[in-house]
Amino acid sequence: MSEDGIILQMKGINKAFPGVRALSTVDFSLKAGEIHALMGENGAGKSTLIKVLTGVEYPDSGEIYLNGKLIQAKSPQHAQQLGISAVYQEINLCPNLSVAENMFIGREPIKFGFIDSRSYTLKAKQLLNRMDIDINVTKTLGDYPVAIQQMVAIARALNVTDTRVLILDEPTSSLDSHEVAELFKVMRRLKDEGLGIIFITHFIEQVYEIADRVTILRQGELVGSYAIKSLSRFDLVSKMIGKELEDLENLSRSKETHRNKVSEKPLMQVKGLQRKGAVLPFDLNIFSGEVLGFAGLLGSGRSETADLLFGVDAPDGGSIKVGEKIYKRLSPIKAILNGIGLCPENRKTDGIIDDLTVRENIILALQSAYGWFKFIPLKKQYEIADKYIKALQISTPSADQLIKNLSGGNQQKVILARWLAINPSLLILDEPTRGIDIGAKAEIQKHVLALAEEGKAVVFISSELEEVVRCSHRVMVLRDHQKVAELKDDQVSRNEIMQTIAGSA
Repeated sequence: MSEDGIILQMKGINKAFPGVRALSTVDFSLKAGEIHALMGENGAGKSTLIKVLTGVEYPDSGEIYLNGKLIQAKSPQHAQQLGISAVYQEINLCPNLSVAENMFIGREPIKFGFIDSRSYTLKAKQLLNRMDIDINVTKTLGDYPVAIQQMVAIARALNVTDTRVLILDEPTSSLDSHEVAELFKVMRRLKDEGLGIIFITHFIEQVYEIADRVTILRQGELVGSYAIKSLSRFDLVSKMIGKELEDLENLSRSKETHRNKVSEKPLMQVKGLQRKGAVLPFDLNIFSGEVLGFAGLLGSGRSETADLLFGVDAPDGGSIKVGEKIYKRLSPIKAILNGIGLCPENRKTDGIIDDLTVRENIILALQSAYGWFKFIPLKKQYEIADKYIKALQISTPSADQLIKNLSGGNQQKVILARWLAINPSLLILDEPTRGIDIGAKAEIQKHVLALAEEGKAVVFISSELEEVVRCSHRVMVLRDHQKVAELKDDQVSRNEIMQTIAGSA
């Protein structure tokens, strides 16, 4: 370790792929006992830098020093042997195995030629106790919530000889505020033990809560490394996207300018809609020309309510009136025929179809509305795809690019294009900006308000209260699977929503 406490140094890292310069002379350093945030838009080079560090990719040039010694990991396993471990956003564990088994897969202690399950069970408990986690390690991992699985993944990463560098890639993306707080306790505990932690995230508030320093990348180049205390939030975002945030700042003003365009007659009227174990009975009116936000903690019933409105799940009671028609339940195809679209919470599993092209993904909902025996001509498909690629500024070489090769933000835009193609009257957006960069978030938020400006109704669901406030004319607040309030006008503020969620409003 150097005199200033630096345990990891990456100097002049360059990496190019065919047609793309992913990293251009990037420097990065990490101190012992430091939480160092790594930030940048999708495509900024964060993932490539981590892949180079962990041996997934080899740099074209540059040097990496760990504790002052020149290293080059040949594989993730080799990186672990060197003392560098990573935990990724999508937890790569086996839910059907026990907690202890997951922590020792491939590293099982052997006694008399047999796997010593008693030994690794005790060691698993010790590792989790180090993180102040008290759970039954013989219980199946899948029986525990995502937050606990995340902790187990971290404990597994620490279960190597002399781990000095821990990489956490978007560890909070699927956690609620309480679970994030518990994770941060663990991170601080590990920091106090002298670990260097690289924290990759899109959540700005979390960076200011937990990180000591931040390094910002943009388009494969180093923007700079800064002490968190010396960098304002506005400057951080400006450095990430490389331009002033006037568009983002103007969103709230844009929201107010067309407030009087909201229709007086509801587009959709919901009465007593419910689903046992998911959503308690609620009433709701949705108006054209308005963005209606859904706010609440993870598990409050936001997504379950969206699924009822679109007909993904069948209600146990109540009704939905669309125009002059009353339904006991909508099915997705009926919803589409009524001009209703749903961008689901999990774009990977419920939104995109990996092995289809951008064009094929865009025309899916429209083809469903036409019927599968009335095929949309290929020429028309390209016209539709090209129209929305241009309108939403989807970054893709062509409409024939496989969607799985696009960044998360561009995949999200493709899903939005899919529903815009049916010219919806009501568009339900469930976490449309989760896991995407600041620039793409701003673009999607602008599109949301533009849809309302055109006279469409939008339901906007987000776990980030700031963007709910920024985009919504009215907010329905949920708590414990129940609608607890509707806020409008001056009530639509972060503090008011938080107080309502907490039950103190």
